[in-house]
Amino acid sequence: QVQLVESGGGLVQPGGPARLSCAASGIIFRNYVMRWYRQAPGKERESVAEITSGGSSNYADSVKARFTISRDNAKNAVRLQMNSLKPEDTAVYYCNAYYPYVPQYWGQGTQVTVSS
Repeated sequence: QVQLVESGGGLVQPGGPARLSCAASGIIFRNYVMRWYRQAPGKERESVAEITSGGSSNYADSVKARFTISRDNAKNAVRLQMNSLKPEDTAVYYCNAYYPYVPQYWGQGTQVTVSS
């Protein structure tokens, strides 16, 4: 079965770092575009970062220069390194796996709360 499992969420002080990880199983991981989404209470889910099968990355303007997405195909894992966190970064962060013409897969999400 396909599973995407996020980890690394929690309470972080403003300005601090956090690192999220997503472990995938049941897919040919190296073929997938991996994405991180987030959803804050009362807001729509938004794409934060993505990394292609070839390793190219893209970021939402709100997180550019602060977040870094990376992948380790040998470990079937994708990471989101988050620095200089702001209260508005508070959200549930979801791992997503995309490949054309097949269903996307989603993790259950991990809560990141940025507060002093």
